[in-house]
Amino acid sequence: MTSRGKDRQEAQYGLLTSIATEAGVSLSTVSKVVHRRRDVGAATRARVEELLDRHGYVRSWEPVPGTPRQIIAVFRDLSGPYTLEVARGIVDAAGELGIDVVTGTTNRRSISGWLEECVALGAAGIVIVISMLSEEDQRRIVEQRLPVVLIDPLSAPTQDIPSIGVTNWSGARDAVQHLLGLGHTRVGMVAGRSHSLAGAARVHGYRAALEEAGVPYDPAIVRSTDFDYAEALAAGLQILRAEDPPTPCSRPVTRRRSACWRPPVGRGSPCRTTWR
Repeated sequence: MTSRGKDRQEAQYGLLTSIATEAGVSLSTVSKVVHRRRDVGAATRARVEELLDRHGYVRSWEPVPGTPRQIIAVFRDLSGPYTLEVARGIVDAAGELGIDVVTGTTNRRSISGWLEECVALGAAGIVIVISMLSEEDQRRIVEQRLPVVLIDPLSAPTQDIPSIGVTNWSGARDAVQHLLGLGHTRVGMVAGRSHSLAGAARVHGYRAALEEAGVPYDPAIVRSTDFDYAEALAAGLQILRAEDPPTPCSRPVTRRRSACWRPPVGRGSPCRTTWR
């Protein structure tokens, strides 16, 4: 934790302790009022709220009058069309609400570091895009009630943390159905990492479309890669150099789609992206 964030937390703890003493209640009761828990009597709640206002206490997720509101958007990196589109959506939506956006990556600062920064800045919230949260990070978010939203998390978060994911399963299924409808029966696929939610869902959607059409699944023309151009290109070449290569190749990842459009050496049929 940064020294600024630590000092702020210590100051808030001291203030809440003083308010608990003055109100004649426990610190946990004051904490419940701060977080607007329902299990506090009306008279006690009113007394504590009055003391919070008198001492100028401001909840971390509420704006301080006269100061600009801001949120933090954290990405794995800031390259690729997927990232740019998500960033554009965040900035546009925040702009409509008069909220500034601070962007950053996990290349040099961990998720836990960004959570600390969120508290230190008094940010209205933090959006974390395509990242894997540790159990400790998840526990901290839940226990401290940090305003966090996950977009396309790589692993399933606890149900207490809101998350948003794209339609990976149905998107892959639709792409393969489209290619099958064109008459292809050998459909290859380059998917995301198998341990990620997105990668697994895409492969499941791919296999569902094949099964519905009565087309056998062939693991020889399926590869899993990271979100990387070079890996995608290498995987595509491996598939197209197989003894029985596919006629098209489903590539449901925008970050790496350019690798799949590049004509592979020694083959006449390029591997094509069919959806975003």
